[in-house]
Amino acid sequence: MRFMGFLRSWMLPVSMTIGAVSYLTLARMDMLVPYRDSILKGVSIVQPTLLFLMLLLTFCRIRPSDLRLRRWHFTMLLFQGFGSAMIAAILSVMPPSPWHTIGQGAVLCIICPTATAAVVVTRRLGGDMASVTTYTILINFLAALLLPALLPWMHDGGGNGFVSDLLRIASHTFPILVMPMVVTMLLRLWVPRLVDTLANLHDLPFYLWAVSLSLAIAVTTRSIVHSHQALSFTLGIALVSMLACAIQFALGHRLGQHEQDTISATQACGQKNTVFIIWVGYTFLSPITSLAGGFYSIWHNVYNSYQLYRQAKATAGNHR
Repeated sequence: MRFMGFLRSWMLPVSMTIGAVSYLTLARMDMLVPYRDSILKGVSIVQPTLLFLMLLLTFCRIRPSDLRLRRWHFTMLLFQGFGSAMIAAILSVMPPSPWHTIGQGAVLCIICPTATAAVVVTRRLGGDMASVTTYTILINFLAALLLPALLPWMHDGGGNGFVSDLLRIASHTFPILVMPMVVTMLLRLWVPRLVDTLANLHDLPFYLWAVSLSLAIAVTTRSIVHSHQALSFTLGIALVSMLACAIQFALGHRLGQHEQDTISATQACGQKNTVFIIWVGYTFLSPITSLAGGFYSIWHNVYNSYQLYRQAKATAGNHR
């Protein structure tokens, strides 16, 4: 029991450590060299599957009627939209330099959609899951619409045309976002008892998230190890991603305070789908840009670990 209590309180740092150590260990095992492509392909399938299941379990606990718009939703959408567009516009008139790549990382850290796991953290902290879910849907639509327009500004020859990039980004994000909602609605019609059963599995999303986090950190570690960039350049990307993380968590906290929705706004604004950043970096820009997602994953999970630790400590104090 004491071990399980420790594990629940420190699940994030444990998962992060397992992810990093697992990659560093497996990458050095010569016997696995012939299977590396298969392992990477397996991870690329398991990760979205876990995200799908987490969101499915979330929709079992909330109904479409619970998805209501809040004022902070619009304010944060404006910040992420205009903030990323302004940086991309500056990059479009700058001469080529290392700052371009760092700026690209900043754009992706700002426009990146909310992580599906943000709902899990929000519930653990006592926030409004429906509010976070609503914002997750909105920011995914905004990112899919805005990124194809910004890619040519961020990189010469970036993107393959607005419609082509829009469809490619949408095909990457919307199945994980929309299909869980559709499946849940069908289950409510056909087997409502199953929905009630899934809704009562309170801890399952948390453990699914722990596995997903280990895989995300393994991907992050791989991205950093294979970057082969100068230390100063890597530190620059790390610093920009940390600033973007801190600003968005702080802004979400400030906006949420005005509407008594602090926890939800903080998580929705600061906790990002960093696998999306890495994917966009590799697919449309450069592998170097994807480092921003790797570092952001570290920063927001470190802060989430602190939030959960503080919550657990406060809960233990109230039970004394």
